[in-house]
Amino acid sequence: MSRLPRTLIAAALLATLAGCSSLLGPKETPSIFAPDLATTADPAWPSATWALGTVRPTSARILDGTRIAVSPVPGELQVYKGAMWARTPPEMLEETVLRMLEDSGKIPSVARQGSGIGAEYRLVMDIRHFEARYDDAGSAPTAVIEVNAKLLHVPDQSVAGSRTFRQAQPVGGTEVALVADAFGQALGTLSREVAGWTLSTGNEHQRQPHR
Repeated sequence: MSRLPRTLIAAALLATLAGCSSLLGPKETPSIFAPDLATTADPAWPSATWALGTVRPTSARILDGTRIAVSPVPGELQVYKGAMWARTPPEMLEETVLRMLEDSGKIPSVARQGSGIGAEYRLVMDIRHFEARYDDAGSAPTAVIEVNAKLLHVPDQSVAGSRTFRQAQPVGGTEVALVADAFGQALGTLSREVAGWTLSTGNEHQRQPHR
């Protein structure tokens, strides 16, 4: 029995795959969510006399993309099908904190690292959690954000302060749009806490004697 030439086998395989793909229908266009992030500063924040640089926050790989993470059961992370963030969680966090400090009028200069502006302090953040979490089967999820922030004194690279911030915002339903809104509320509150803490911690460090 003669064997078919490899070229014919390859052509048949490609035709089969093409036929299968046509059965899947058109590719679904994902819904893209851009939460409206409140950047209102707190008038009670202290005023600073030093400049600050922000570093792009770090995170686990699954949180450093535009897919919206969800934890259906404890210890398991998945992503919502057909839904994406307009910007990654690290980008949203850095932008919100930076804008709050810029608009507050409480600090003479704040900019992203690498902008060419000299800074006496640097804000480093690590995102530990940024997922919709289901704690009870059949109930609505909770938008959970947890961030560790460190304020570094640039001249000697010492740690002026370190603190972990956490927000858990209940979602009003299971729709992804409601989940995105809850994340916007949680991120706005957490970013405000980070910004206020940064100003207070930097001022306290300034009052300490330095070698």
